[in-house]
Amino acid sequence: MQSSNHRLRDMEQHHPLLSAGADVEAGSLGAGVMVGGPHAGHTAGNRTLWFIQDSCGMVCATMTWFLVLYAEFVVNFVMLLPAKNFWYSLLNGATFNSLAVLALASHMRTMLTDPGAVPKGNATKEYMESLQLKPGEVIYKCPKCCSIKPERAHHCSLAVMDHHCPWVNNCVGEKNQRFFVLFTMYIALISAHALGLSGMHFFTCIKVQWNECSDFSPGVSVLLLIFLCLEAILFLTFTAVMFGTQIHSICNDETEIERLKNEKPTWERHMRWDGMKAVFGGPPSLLWCNPFTGLRLRRLLLLSHGRRGGSEFSV
Repeated sequence: MQSSNHRLRDMEQHHPLLSAGADVEAGSLGAGVMVGGPHAGHTAGNRTLWFIQDSCGMVCATMTWFLVLYAEFVVNFVMLLPAKNFWYSLLNGATFNSLAVLALASHMRTMLTDPGAVPKGNATKEYMESLQLKPGEVIYKCPKCCSIKPERAHHCSLAVMDHHCPWVNNCVGEKNQRFFVLFTMYIALISAHALGLSGMHFFTCIKVQWNECSDFSPGVSVLLLIFLCLEAILFLTFTAVMFGTQIHSICNDETEIERLKNEKPTWERHMRWDGMKAVFGGPPSLLWCNPFTGLRLRRLLLLSHGRRGGSEFSV
């Protein structure tokens, strides 16, 4: 598939992105997206909802929701509602539940947002001739997807892919990285808050009888609190590290795959605040922390009614 105006190279021959022993994120993309099966994407033309139907990812995403809801149950019903101080319960309850809602909303936006997939099967002679490429300009295609590979794209044709995260059942790319950053931030905050509340509850219950500081029996309360503390420590460590690496990648305009592969940049980099503005949109404001920005509920409902199945995800 060559002409005098351009040369088409196979991606795997000249820019191997999924060679043996490649990074975990790239391998996860191949397993996570392609195993999904039925249509897992949306475009303006198809009006379908983006959703990766990968069993492992769906289990991990369900576990994420279960663990957050479990933390809400323990915080609200074991620690805050039985507390004698009304304002202590009200302020901490409002703060924790608000952060939990923002965390789950960020998770949903990350999971249901197209991370930046490019059209499949567009590496045709007619389409490439329509691009009016300059003489000697080289473009690449993926032989598996039969798609033109944009700069910084990774199989399967995901532009500016950062990594694949099973906990959100999606890849993290240029179009949903903002929501993933918010998800890690809010999970880290509610984990730290839960640890603080657990410490206060243990300290309070040691000074009085356990029956007076909880509606549950002492044994059940201790077990619930211990499991909550273990969950909070694990989630706080993981999400804090992920949040830090994501901010570092954004400020350096470098994805995790590019960092792990130590790829030299061939693109014009956006540094520091320019990178943050590109990901979060516009100058710094409170809207950066709002996962509901740009969400149109009516359009989402219309897209959910337009879902349909198939043999592969469509982009």
